[in-house]
Amino acid sequence: MAKNLVIVESPAKAKTIEQFLGKDYEVKSSFGHIRDLPSKGMNIDIEHNFAPKYEIAPDKKKVISELKKAADGRDVWLASDEDREGEAIAWHLTQALKLDPAKTRRIVFHEITKPAIENAIENPRTVDLHLVDAYQARRVLDRLVGYELSPVLWKKVRTGLSAGRVQSVAVRLIVEREREIKDHEAESSFKVTAVFLAGKEEVPAELQAKLPDTKTAQSWLEKAAGADFTVESIEQKPGSRNPSAPFTTSTLQQEASRRLGYSVRQTMTLAQRLYEAGQITYMRTDSTVMAGQAIKAAESYIKKEYGDQYHQTRQYKTKNASAQEAHEAIRPTDFHRLKAGGDDQQKKLYQLIWQRALASQMSPAKLERTEVNIKVSNQSEVFLAKGEVLQFDGFMKVYGGTKDDVLLPPLKNGQTLDLQQMTATETFTKPAARYSEATLVRKLEELGIGRPSTYAPTIHTIQVRGYVEKADLEGKEREITEIKLVAGKVSQAKSKVITGADRAKLVPTPIAEVTTDFLIKYFPSIVDYDFTVKAEESLDKVAEGQEKWQQMIADFYKHFHPLIEKSEDISRQEVSQARELGPDPKSGEPIFARFGRYGPMLQKGDAEDKDKKPAFAPMPAGAAIDTVTLEQALEMFKLPRIVGKTKDGEEIKANIGRFGPYVQVGKTFVSIKPLDPLTITEAEALKLYEEKLAKDAAKHIKEFDSGIKILNGPYGPYVTDGKKNGRIAKDTDPAKLTEAEAKKILDEAPAKKGRRGRRRNIKSS
Repeated sequence: MAKNLVIVESPAKAKTIEQFLGKDYEVKSSFGHIRDLPSKGMNIDIEHNFAPKYEIAPDKKKVISELKKAADGRDVWLASDEDREGEAIAWHLTQALKLDPAKTRRIVFHEITKPAIENAIENPRTVDLHLVDAYQARRVLDRLVGYELSPVLWKKVRTGLSAGRVQSVAVRLIVEREREIKDHEAESSFKVTAVFLAGKEEVPAELQAKLPDTKTAQSWLEKAAGADFTVESIEQKPGSRNPSAPFTTSTLQQEASRRLGYSVRQTMTLAQRLYEAGQITYMRTDSTVMAGQAIKAAESYIKKEYGDQYHQTRQYKTKNASAQEAHEAIRPTDFHRLKAGGDDQQKKLYQLIWQRALASQMSPAKLERTEVNIKVSNQSEVFLAKGEVLQFDGFMKVYGGTKDDVLLPPLKNGQTLDLQQMTATETFTKPAARYSEATLVRKLEELGIGRPSTYAPTIHTIQVRGYVEKADLEGKEREITEIKLVAGKVSQAKSKVITGADRAKLVPTPIAEVTTDFLIKYFPSIVDYDFTVKAEESLDKVAEGQEKWQQMIADFYKHFHPLIEKSEDISRQEVSQARELGPDPKSGEPIFARFGRYGPMLQKGDAEDKDKKPAFAPMPAGAAIDTVTLEQALEMFKLPRIVGKTKDGEEIKANIGRFGPYVQVGKTFVSIKPLDPLTITEAEALKLYEEKLAKDAAKHIKEFDSGIKILNGPYGPYVTDGKKNGRIAKDTDPAKLTEAEAKKILDEAPAKKGRRGRRRNIKSS
């Protein structure tokens, strides 16, 4: 039996490391965290210095039992990841296995390679209790916020919501950006472009000033029709473009989104696999530093493959002053490994990491830029023509693609140019762009909110909780004016363009807006950017041993908890942002536009009136709480509307539900999008209802007294009892199946996969 036991958190990592260690070492996995705060209840002893009450996860008891047996009589080495989370896993293992943290050997490494593992074994340390304290402080802080504040949201806003120190700030950023876009008033101006001729060669140029309106643009082009155009000045200057630093967690997430279309979470999952396979260095880092041996390895590869002129040694300084956790940028463990990864997605991400890291040690790209000012004889404004020629590709040989040259023909000062065409196109100012996952990561990093390990789970959480949706936006049609000058004649035309179209952007839901407003008003510190940054700084001080974690939590809690106690007096009506539209002309009852369980809605009557329950109606299409009128609201209270009757005399009702407008006959519901429930005719409703019946009939093949049904589905006929489905073989006639045969198909079918339940323990992410 091996004398040494090495414990890592990942089975994949264990397999890789075991290849590098000799017969004296056995490597086992803890399969992640083995202890944590229980998912139910606070489990923080506030009265006793905020002591957390950890427990071994039920599914880890067998793992602990096996590790205890394996550790008996052996030297134990703890080799979890190098960040705070990894340090916490190592510490929890010492507690669960009854090991002395001051004597148990702890090893860390930035990459899973033979030299790195051997170096770690030769230079062990003990568990860093300051890092463990920082982990505990974050865990306790987030549990206090989550378990005290989330129930307030359940009572005052909507059940099932959660609040968190980082997630609530992320939601606030998205909400504020959406409101900024909504409040933006587009201003128009005209961009003037022209194509001149130098002999037979074209010279494209743009007027340096924008023209304010249609009248000015029309007048300017009319005047230009009689102008002469001459080259006023030519400036040629060398330029260069330097490579970017190797990836940090944040920049990898941003670039993988931009180049590969990967989500933040997807990027981290793929990077984790590459790391565990020993192909890249640790992927949770905010450092841009590369190890000396890696820089030398890159130099060797570059000189051999591309030549000495392509190499330039660089060591990037980490810009983020609070950078911590890992101490090296993300890079390949071997620059001579050109391809790596278990699937196409991993391979693409590896190639991106390889290219970026290698390019960081390459020469700048060299350019020659040419700028030509073109004078208009009867106007003060000038046109500018730009050319750019790539003279040496440098790092762009590997990263950044090839640059298309923009060539200008040979020109001389004072040379007269002929005008081929001039166009003044109406343009509109744009609001700030909505956040994508990648740009939200960049913003959080700029503000100093969160750390490399928190970005992906935070962005995932705010989508799962229903605060944010990732959406493709269609944009709106806008009419623009275009004025052209061709052959001395000026013409004006109107055309239509789509503005605001976008894809995969983070859009807040109505519940995000209500929750953000509620938190800003009653719990400002939780969503305050400065508070969140200071909390991260305090956690860093705890990690460095400069601050006690219990004191940090106590300072926070003495201000936070009184706000929780005061929240009992907040009225739900106020939280729901109820806006009184006016009285109902018939009953005199007040009509409100307010936020309800499923979004904006209308209410008639006062919720505080115990004698009469209020009536509710859906919000009109396209209306919002702050824009809907009393007249629009009154129309909606006419719903449900009796449209007519079926041939059998059943009533047809039209209404709007959670999923849009519909008609109802008995227990049958039929969507009527895009028709309006207030105007749909009996004939239209009947047609849609009969189409629905025909579709349902085609779906229904057979039903037995036991409740087992044989139905047609999108993938063919199948058997179901409502809880379990079983496929019917292609060579079987579903209509001829007996009940016994149908039951046998169900018995042999695999169990239906349940949805993953949402965890109720709330974290900052």
